[in-house]
Amino acid sequence: MTEYIGFAAAVCTTLAFLPQVVKTYRSRSAKDLSLGTFSLLASGLMLWLVYGWLMDDMPIMLANFLTLMLAVSLLVMKFKFKS
Repeated sequence: MTEYIGFAAAVCTTLAFLPQVVKTYRSRSAKDLSLGTFSLLASGLMLWLVYGWLMDDMPIMLANFLTLMLAVSLLVMKFKFKS
């Protein structure tokens, strides 16, 4: 049961980023996104990913890997859509 709760939390927290990624991609504008916030978030997600790996905790690894990919995509768009 504990692992199901972990996977449910992983789905919720990862999907929470999806609307922002879609909105940023469609609008081709990331001017309102904070570079500092998303850089710090990506760093934290990377640390959570390592923690999950060290603890052999699949929900933590999966959630943080997918959310890290979304956060990195927002950082890439932040630079790509700069002009």
